[in-house]
Amino acid sequence: MIQAIQYSVELIQDEARQLVQKGVIGSQQPIYVLCKYIPAREWGFVESVLEENDYLLRDRIGDLIGREDWNND
Repeated sequence: MIQAIQYSVELIQDEARQLVQKGVIGSQQPIYVLCKYIPAREWGFVESVLEENDYLLRDRIGDLIGREDWNND
């Protein structure tokens, strides 16, 4: 049985942050460039998580990794 990764917005943000820090992608690039680094069979799950959290694929990586949510406001 193949186990799928449970994607969360935090996991996607961490992955994007690591790619930016390594210089693989730039923070000004659109979020959809992440599809090059996520297996095609899992991209649908990632896209759904992003949409649920109000991110568009054309938004910039910087918007994804720079966003902070404060739960105790």
